[in-house]
Amino acid sequence: MRFFSYERLSLTSIIILTAGAAWIAVTAAFAAPTTDGEIRAPQSGFSAPDFTLLTSDDESITLSELRGKAVLVNLWASWCGPCRAEMPAMQRIYEEYENDGFVVLAVNATNQDNVTNALAFVQEHQLTFPILLDVTGEVSQMYQLRALPSSFFIRPDGVIEEVVIGGPMAEALLRVRVEQLLEETN
Repeated sequence: MRFFSYERLSLTSIIILTAGAAWIAVTAAFAAPTTDGEIRAPQSGFSAPDFTLLTSDDESITLSELRGKAVLVNLWASWCGPCRAEMPAMQRIYEEYENDGFVVLAVNATNQDNVTNALAFVQEHQLTFPILLDVTGEVSQMYQLRALPSSFFIRPDGVIEEVVIGGPMAEALLRVRVEQLLEETN
């Protein structure tokens, strides 16, 4: 009595491979091209999706107007533990490299948070970089927010260099990434 046969193994392999290929084809997510022909994808090597948001002081900030600078876009919420843990390091790095052309845009996921808690968080941590309020969740959606915090290191040419999902980011990682971005401005 033989329990193993090459014919059975081949047929099983073909069925598994076919089912796998079908699954990949059905579940694949394709990036839709934008009207300018670029693929909108918040990942390394792609242009950072542009946005304009207001700060708590009603100042309007547009990402594309910061071309020529190294930018860190950080999506966060006041209730997020890892966000709380990494913000002091972000503040120190910002203070150290601000005069070299480094900008932090801390985008509060206000649609998952609230303005009062966000502003209390900013005061508690004495944050001096721009705090943007994503009240409608538009930027969270554009950047396909999956976890908080989410950080996007953007080169001076507007292309995303690296994406860090989750946290907290270590200060050493922040410093290395910022220094790499700033090398491209010189």
